[in-house]
Amino acid sequence: MPKSGTTQAPVGAQPATIASTRLLWLLGPALVAGVAYLDPGNVASNMTAGARFGYLLVWVVIAGNLMAWLIQYLSAKLGIVTGSSLPEILGARLRRPLGRRLYWMQAELVAMATDLAEIIGGAVALYLLFGLPLLAGGIITGVISMLVLTVQTRRGPRSFEKVVLALLLIIAVGFTAGVFFAPPDAAGVAGGLVPRFEGANSVLLAASILGATIMPHAIYAHSALARDRFPDIVGSTATRRLLWATRWDVSIAMAIAGTVNLALLLLAASALQGAPGTDSLPGAYAALQANLGPLVATLFAVGLLASGLASTSVGAYAGAEIMHGLLHIRVPLLLRRLVTLIPALLILGLGFDPTLALVLSQVVLSFGIPFALIPLIWLTSRRDVLGDYTNRWFTTAAGIVAAVLLVALNVVLLVLIFTGA
Repeated sequence: MPKSGTTQAPVGAQPATIASTRLLWLLGPALVAGVAYLDPGNVASNMTAGARFGYLLVWVVIAGNLMAWLIQYLSAKLGIVTGSSLPEILGARLRRPLGRRLYWMQAELVAMATDLAEIIGGAVALYLLFGLPLLAGGIITGVISMLVLTVQTRRGPRSFEKVVLALLLIIAVGFTAGVFFAPPDAAGVAGGLVPRFEGANSVLLAASILGATIMPHAIYAHSALARDRFPDIVGSTATRRLLWATRWDVSIAMAIAGTVNLALLLLAASALQGAPGTDSLPGAYAALQANLGPLVATLFAVGLLASGLASTSVGAYAGAEIMHGLLHIRVPLLLRRLVTLIPALLILGLGFDPTLALVLSQVVLSFGIPFALIPLIWLTSRRDVLGDYTNRWFTTAAGIVAAVLLVALNVVLLVLIFTGA
């Protein structure tokens, strides 16, 4: 239910002037959540799609980005209007302890799978840059992510945003630089805007791209990020102002994420099409080094490292919120980071193939999407939850269409993987 009553304005803004606060001050939560769209799973999916099928799946990246805009805006709106995160609202509505625990278990598996992909990405990047063993790289990635989370716990959300945004800048430079050395073919890009597939493998990659794009933990995290950034809303004017700013915030975040993801696919299509080994991160790095030189390959590895560090920090934040909202247990963020780090380090220490681990993590994420997406659309369409800010009918309709498409494609992804197609 929307909070009522007179409360204090967010730190840094006076109650009387919050409605006229500059847009720039209101930006940030979506940019942090948007890091989830640039994690190592996205890198692997987009690079593989471009190397195998050229420009064929350009339309999938764009369609996924448009759906992500709607989903992230709804998540942020839920947090701003209600003052609660999606896990908190679900935890309050799931009255039976067993149902709440079962829901938490699937969300927890999603959080761990997300963390697995991001720790592996950071470990692989350190191996590529410095030749470090994967286990050592995973430990270093985990330790640095804990330092980033310390900023959140001690300095607050605004400082945390600044650190993540700095990493986001490194990611953008590292992943887009190669496009300037190997410009894509304009006619090929235009042809890739036409929705179509070429066999089961292209369907599998399309589902992988969407599965890596629309991630459950980003939905959980964004509502909490918006809540923490704007803990108290004064009056309806302030709420409308924040929602207006949030549309800009989400638009900027998705524009950056979409551009970088598209650049990865275009780079692979223009410079790596048909190159062997591009279905793994080390293979993509080697192909870039062979075809475009060490500078582009090094920038790619640096971007991959920043991607792993930023996305694993946001993932740990989402995991802590999931546990708090559904189990009503407040675990210190750094302890939570340590707990979810252990499974990733065990997999790296046992010598498990990192590429296969990335694929399996995407399978788990595919299972988790309906459990985050469907409740989000349902809650934001209910007047008893959002009051005057309830979705308009066409927003809910668009959300339902996006949910049906995403769930259907993820079912296809699971079927193709388990049947070996």
